[in-house]
Amino acid sequence: MDQKQIFKQMLNFNKSSFNNAFSTLAMAQEQMETVGKSFFEQAAWLPAEGKKAVQDWLDACKKGREEYKKLIDEAYKKVEVFL
Repeated sequence: MDQKQIFKQMLNFNKSSFNNAFSTLAMAQEQMETVGKSFFEQAAWLPAEGKKAVQDWLDACKKGREEYKKLIDEAYKKVEVFL
């Protein structure tokens, strides 16, 4: 088998493994976000500023996750150019 073909198969396997793991992680984070929002919305002891801080933190986590995925996808595209 050609080395280029082997590398392409390895890259495709790695990309698919990453996408599956990332999707699983994203679903888990979204589920925990839903549970957390429900908990904090019902928390009478948490002031509005605290609830806003939690929401801002959740939004920052989501944005960071999306940016990370975008960077990884761009990196895979750059590697695929060489194939």
